[in-house]
Amino acid sequence: MTLQTVILAAGMGSRLGRALPKPLTELADGRTIMQQQHDNIRAVFGDDARITTVVGYRAETIIEAFPNAKYVHNERYDVTNTSKSLLRALSVTGKGGVLWMNGDVVFDPRILGRAIEFIERDQSFVTVNTSKVSDEEVKYTVTAEGYIKELSKTVKGGLGEAVGINYISAADKKAFMRQLQRVDDQDYFERGLELAIAEDGLLLEPMDVSDLYAVEIDFAEDLERANLFV
Repeated sequence: MTLQTVILAAGMGSRLGRALPKPLTELADGRTIMQQQHDNIRAVFGDDARITTVVGYRAETIIEAFPNAKYVHNERYDVTNTSKSLLRALSVTGKGGVLWMNGDVVFDPRILGRAIEFIERDQSFVTVNTSKVSDEEVKYTVTAEGYIKELSKTVKGGLGEAVGINYISAADKKAFMRQLQRVDDQDYFERGLELAIAEDGLLLEPMDVSDLYAVEIDFAEDLERANLFV
């Protein structure tokens, strides 16, 4: 089955202080953040991988830069968060599992290579970095069996940070979408995962990529750090 991938790129990204959508930010190697993401997806999963991008803020600039991708519009991008953007994308991806990523993450393509084993057994996962735990990032804890228990920015005693690259299996997709429908407009998609864990028995594995680089670009210093890798 052809892998379905989603890039969440509807937000305004105002903290970076640029006029264009954050995924169009240029990196030191001349590519944009989104071009690096496209290149990584194609390098690991081939040209048949289907890329659906959720756009909102200045959508036309992203569509013009990547005219061959598939697009879903979140017209309420200014009053909703990633939960609702992801819900829109999942609703057009059929019954199969979906790999998705935030549109502002610059990452080592080997992360996707590591994900193949999870995807082949259709195991839902979140990519995590255990080398640091910052207050402003999404953190996680695990159950005694090693599955994700809590996943949010307010987690206490977090074991690491979520990187922003995730997979929902075909078996778990319906329950996850139902929870995304329930959550508040301003909730992140992680809230939908937490509810699916608590109420639907979702078994979500952490995929540790602490040995590889992955940087979410929120501020200028994040961009500087990402440019050390590309």
